[in-house]
Amino acid sequence: MNKATLILVDDHPMLRKGVAQLISLENNLTVVAEASSGDEGISLILKHKPDLVLLDLNMKGLSGIDTLIALKRAEVTAKVIIFSVSDSQSDVIQALKFGADGYLLKDCEPEELIDKINRALSGELVLSGPLAQVVARSLQAGKEKNPIDRLTQREYEILRAIAGSNSNKMIAHKLGITEGTVKVHVKNLLRKLQLKSRVEAAVWAVENNVPH
Repeated sequence: MNKATLILVDDHPMLRKGVAQLISLENNLTVVAEASSGDEGISLILKHKPDLVLLDLNMKGLSGIDTLIALKRAEVTAKVIIFSVSDSQSDVIQALKFGADGYLLKDCEPEELIDKINRALSGELVLSGPLAQVVARSLQAGKEKNPIDRLTQREYEILRAIAGSNSNKMIAHKLGITEGTVKVHVKNLLRKLQLKSRVEAAVWAVENNVPH
């Protein structure tokens, strides 16, 4: 069976060692590299192209959020889970806004960590139990805000292209990225805007005056 590959990015070696040891017990997961900083993490991620990245939020040098943004700009398709001690609403929402596939607290149980990693690999957005209410409160408070603010710059560009009736192939050519990467961005923007299809996205864009 092919194992899903992971990279751990955290400036605490003891924590990395503990998580790596935990993951080594799983038949379907393997840690292919560890990094102690955001810069080192980006380099290793681009080299190994893992399936999932477990990324510390507060690191010396490049922060977890800045690392996440850099990975998205580099069109990295790995799932990225923020792994942090912070349960701050602003930290959680910011991480999700910039494209994280999950946010887990470092005091979670080992079984929960493994379960959430597997769920993220299957495409779910994963959160530690206590954070569900944090996100719910934020969504409630932000109902009147423009949903377009949830999109990254690249997702917004692709939404505009969809509104202009461009195919994934045409969008890929225009933006200089692969068609597969376009599909990933389309999937993400549909999820963020709570839409089901490209057609709905095109209609939504017109109704909300998105230029194309």
